[in-house]
Amino acid sequence: MIRDPLTLQQFEAEFSRRHRLTHRQSLAILDSLWEEGRALGVFPPKDPMAGIEVVVRVAAIVNSCSKRSSPA
Repeated sequence: MIRDPLTLQQFEAEFSRRHRLTHRQSLAILDSLWEEGRALGVFPPKDPMAGIEVVVRVAAIVNSCSKRSSPA
């Protein structure tokens, strides 16, 4: 349980600044996480369209924010 979210955010920000990853390292981590998900039976999902409503809603929100915040 996280008792002090601000301290955690500060730690994550500091850690990210000190430990920069190359693109290749980031992809290697992503591949490892994907394989772990497959080993646990989480990926690929049984129903690939499950949760698509949420994805569409988030995309619409992000797109509307981008249009409002861009200079005209």
